[in-house]
Amino acid sequence: MPRVSQAHLDARRLQIVDAARARFASHGFARTSMADIVAESGLSNGAIYRYFTSKDEIVVAVCEQGTEALPNALTTEAVAGFLEHVRVRARDTDHARLVAQIYAEAAVSPQLAVIVRQQLAAGRAAIAELVPERRRAHAGQIAEAFVALCASYSQQIAIRGDVEPAPFVAALMAIIEG
Repeated sequence: MPRVSQAHLDARRLQIVDAARARFASHGFARTSMADIVAESGLSNGAIYRYFTSKDEIVVAVCEQGTEALPNALTTEAVAGFLEHVRVRARDTDHARLVAQIYAEAAVSPQLAVIVRQQLAAGRAAIAELVPERRRAHAGQIAEAFVALCASYSQQIAIRGDVEPAPFVAALMAIIEG
């Protein structure tokens, strides 16, 4: 029997994670079963269980995979572009709803909370590196506020639908510029 390539295995795993991501975003973690993930993926039970032994493992894989691309500078244009990216991703893939589900689940799942805390810390560290030299003494506070306000923007989209980013851009720039 021919050996299956690693690329094939990786593609199947990604197919499962993508199917779970779509189902979790539309129905939530609690209202999604393994059978739902099987149906969404188009794979068999056996194929799913080859990669994951439980829904909890799939939840973790979804969370490990999902991070937002942060802005490459803390300018009005870059911050506006980043929030527009968040907005478009929410509209096109329900990403904001998925993030809301992840945060809620992290509140009751210690394993998931560790992943979310690591992702938030990495985001804060990346933003702190972008703080302009004249504001370096406040880099940690700026990064903390930046990540919190961006998370809030995502949560607003998840609940309210399409939310104009301009007020959030203005608030973030006020924080950055002092």
